[in-house]
Amino acid sequence: MALHYNLAKVYAISDNDDEFVLQIATLFISEVPTDLVQIKEGINEKNYKQAYSFSHKIKPTLDLLGMSVAFEEILCIEDWTKKEGKRKEIIETFKNLEGRIEKAVKEIKKDFNL
Repeated sequence: MALHYNLAKVYAISDNDDEFVLQIATLFISEVPTDLVQIKEGINEKNYKQAYSFSHKIKPTLDLLGMSVAFEEILCIEDWTKKEGKRKEIIETFKNLEGRIEKAVKEIKKDFNL
């Protein structure tokens, strides 16, 4: 049972197509952790453009998977990049986001036997 993600939107847009849902789940576990590394690197190096680009890339996926808190966190990171803020202002938000995504990845792998 999914605790860290919700597939209701995925099922709704796919007319309950299990193959499509599997593709979305597979895409999430294969791409989002890699994109997260790029966001972290962008934050650490104050490369605002890189942090924004990868935050913007994963934002729709977080929304699609019903990860509302993670979605709000990614919006905060995007906003931080636009303001070109200090690293200390965003580190805690990023750590929380990273934890949520790690939990969702583990859960999706287990739920879909990936």
